Amino acid sequence: MTERQRGGRAVKAEARREAILDATMAEIAERGYRGTTLAAVAERVGLTQPGLLHHFPSKEHLLIGVLDARDRWDAAALLANSTDVRLSHLEQIVEFNADRPGVVQTFTALAAESATGQHPAREFFTERYASVRVGMAELLRAELGDRLAGGLTPEQAAPLLIAVIDGIQIQWLLAPDEVDMPAAFRNFLALLTAMTPSEHPTA
Repeated sequence: MTERQRGGRAVKAEARREAILDATMAEIAERGYRGTTLAAVAERVGLTQPGLLHHFPSKEHLLIGVLDARDRWDAAALLANSTDVRLSHLEQIVEFNADRPGVVQTFTALAAESATGQHPAREFFTERYASVRVGMAELLRAELGDRLAGGLTPEQAAPLLIAVIDGIQIQWLLAPDEVDMPAAFRNFLALLTAMTPSEHPTA
């Protein structure tokens, strides 16, 4: 097989993977996380189930692929208008997630399951949260400086920011009519940024 042929096959394989992820997203939107099956995804994308498993060896691996794609879409959304990402841009991501409850449900369920035993998603979430903590700390430092409200460092505040985002998602999934996810996150940002570094009380 020539290099050109191998390149063509790689492009086709990547296109097929993207089509599978799109089909999975559609299934999740219609049936929810637990109702999504490999057979339904395979039928939607025009594959046999063994053909689907060639690209994603299990349902968990398929859903991890969806979450990885979600992160790439989120990053693209953040950088769509500017390379200067600010805390206010996180509001856009929260609003974006409010329009795709199926993906949020998948993320939440897999994140919880990944903390138990040798779950296929454990490595994905461990690495993801480590990376997100670093990114959030950099974002907080760039916008609010080395000391935040209460004297916290950006590294100390980063896990709290992530916890708020994930925690609001759970409450919203359970009571979407009672919890306005974007508004709740905006309220948290208002609290976080209300006290500038110069206003921190001295010891």
